[in-house]
Amino acid sequence: MSEANTPVPVTALDVLRALVELFAVVTLILWGLLGFAFPLPGLVVAILAPALAIVLWALFRSPKAVFRVDNFVKALVEIVVMATAAFAWFDLQQPIIGVIFLIVAAVTGLINGLREI
Repeated sequence: MSEANTPVPVTALDVLRALVELFAVVTLILWGLLGFAFPLPGLVVAILAPALAIVLWALFRSPKAVFRVDNFVKALVEIVVMATAAFAWFDLQQPIIGVIFLIVAAVTGLINGLREI
């Protein structure tokens, strides 16, 4: 078996980060559906905000990212996506969820960033 086909072990941190990323995408969908007085702008946000987050993540942040960038750009993309999701919770009048999400996202992002260095 070649080295390229060797399976990479999945850690608890990897699972937690995947859940944080999924929670951010679901948050952006909920923000679009619940956070706007008129349905059309909300529907547009519910579709475009998570789509943009997923595209940014796939292009720059995922383990199989399309573009190989330095750690600063990876961190910047992650901060933008997670901060937008946290802002959505504040906008939905749920600041406790927003703060808890920010703490979990920051801690897992920091640990992962240190692991990547």
